[in-house]
Amino acid sequence: MNASPKLSVETATQLAVFLANRPGALARVCEALAKAEINIYALATSDTVDHTVVRMVVSDPTKALMLLGEAGVLALETEVLSIETASEPGVLGQIAERLAEADVNIEYAYLAGGREAPKGLIILRPSDVEKARSVLEDL
Repeated sequence: MNASPKLSVETATQLAVFLANRPGALARVCEALAKAEINIYALATSDTVDHTVVRMVVSDPTKALMLLGEAGVLALETEVLSIETASEPGVLGQIAERLAEADVNIEYAYLAGGREAPKGLIILRPSDVEKARSVLEDL
């Protein structure tokens, strides 16, 4: 592992979409986004008995928010960090350690990357987005 991974850190708008926890609910949202030519870069779900929160970073969050609103789907915007980095062991640990040293909490994170992909994508919701971005820029 490299002593310090090269990171590309950007601020991104994440949508939190609230859906009924039923078959087809996510499919309908994905189909609507696809029809509007909006690409999903990252997605994570968390569920309860009756609903699911779908967190997603998309190519056009403003257009997606309008589209979902018109369809009667509740969606909220949140600022997150989108971190593109080498897909290798220890990278997330180094990021988490650097944030901890700066007293920035990770509220949640989700990752994406193919098994053989050289790079991965980390979506991270820190307690302080700007501080997190500044402490990670030279990692």
